[in-house]
Amino acid sequence: MAAPAAAGSGRAAEGVLRPRARAAGSRPPRLDLRPRPWRAAADARGQRAPLRDPAAGDLRVIQPPRELLDRHGVVGPRYTSYPTAPFWGTPPSAGDWISAIDAALAPDGARAGVYVHIPFCQSLCTFCGCNMRVARSHSLAAPYVDKVVREYGLYRERLSAKRLPLARLHLGGGTPTWLPEDELDRLLDRLLTDVVVAADADFAVEADPRNTTRAKLAILQRHGFRHIVVGVQDFDARVLGIVNREQSEAQVRQAIDDARELGFTSIGVDFICGLPLQTLESVRASLATLLRMKPDRVNYLPYVHVPWIKPSQRQYTEADLPDTTLRRELYLLGREKLAAAGYVEIGFDQFALPDDPLARSLDAGRLTRSFMGFAPTPVDALIGLGVSAIGDTPGIYAQNEKNLQRYETRVMAGELPLQRGHVLSADDRAIRSLLSDLLGNRATPLSASLRQAPWWPKMRQELENLARDGLVQVSDEQVRVTAQGRAFLTRIGMTLDLRLRESVAA
Repeated sequence: MAAPAAAGSGRAAEGVLRPRARAAGSRPPRLDLRPRPWRAAADARGQRAPLRDPAAGDLRVIQPPRELLDRHGVVGPRYTSYPTAPFWGTPPSAGDWISAIDAALAPDGARAGVYVHIPFCQSLCTFCGCNMRVARSHSLAAPYVDKVVREYGLYRERLSAKRLPLARLHLGGGTPTWLPEDELDRLLDRLLTDVVVAADADFAVEADPRNTTRAKLAILQRHGFRHIVVGVQDFDARVLGIVNREQSEAQVRQAIDDARELGFTSIGVDFICGLPLQTLESVRASLATLLRMKPDRVNYLPYVHVPWIKPSQRQYTEADLPDTTLRRELYLLGREKLAAAGYVEIGFDQFALPDDPLARSLDAGRLTRSFMGFAPTPVDALIGLGVSAIGDTPGIYAQNEKNLQRYETRVMAGELPLQRGHVLSADDRAIRSLLSDLLGNRATPLSASLRQAPWWPKMRQELENLARDGLVQVSDEQVRVTAQGRAFLTRIGMTLDLRLRESVAA
């Protein structure tokens, strides 16, 4: 699944985009987001009345005042982990990693998740920030599935649980639907052998409408998949042409209709805001087309221009991109249209209809966040399979080799192909728990140990600054995010990000 560069799991863009009005005759604002130090905005708000604070339990899409966008509209981590991936280092040993998964799955009722990364795509979308490889021939499919199945076998041989308590299965990429039907079926057969599937299991797949056949969807449905995310990105032919993703409205509609007819109950779509050649008129027309298809979830993702990281973005120039003012108007337009269509704001530019499991979990305070994004139900340990895949336990993160050849070589040598990771410190765990509660729409209790941490007074001061703008509610006992604050989860996360703060200070 193509994703905008630098907006993927755990990836932090160090620059801060603060929209500013342009003076007449001035040079256009920079769009390249080259890294520069981040620092908290100075608080000069003591003499100003606080902005209105929407109730924390309100799930409506709150259109943020422009002054809040000016002050808190930043590009930064998506907080699919804490600490975020740039702060990771040496991976855990295979023994320590297996022990961590075993410990997480030992209690009665523990739940496992499995993420599988399929890196192959039929063509390169030039905006993409994923770990992917263009493969026009499917000759690579069977050998790659062999390696993933072998890696899964290495885990199952070492883990104590003979039948894995599986509550989440996610196929991501790249493009999972690039796999031929027989290889997709074989992969799922192996993954679902000797597992106990939870009654509320969440099985999801990322799909490219250009290669998502009804037969592939039927295979996924037969194996328990009920959630699909279709990569739309835009419908405007000029926009799709310049980013090398030529697909038709008919292909998107067919994939969505087929999925519904086959019993998929949650249809999500990706739409990217800020692509080259986008205008208010073109995005308004594309959103109208999209909303007529009535997807259950919409990821209205920001495009981030980082050609020094993703050279494919040099296929167009900054002159082709919306300027800062237009990017903000495109963002507000999307929020306006989604609100009018009845969607609620989940956070991090994700929206859902009120009866979707994500929206219901948000309302109930059960929402969770991981490397696959928001999910309606929790897991206690996540096993990552495939090149660059990430695993997660309460105390350790681990990521596989990003290079395909090295990944395959290590797997065939009988090794868990871990390349980097992180063992959480006591401070990391405390902040991760705080972030988890706030992102999941839960009031997080301020324990005595938290209040005694040396970094807490500064963090509390920053939270109180955000409270004056109506983004959070802070008391002596707890903190929670308001409905308005869900539009600024990156800014709230950066306030709590001790690792980021310490790196800037250094």
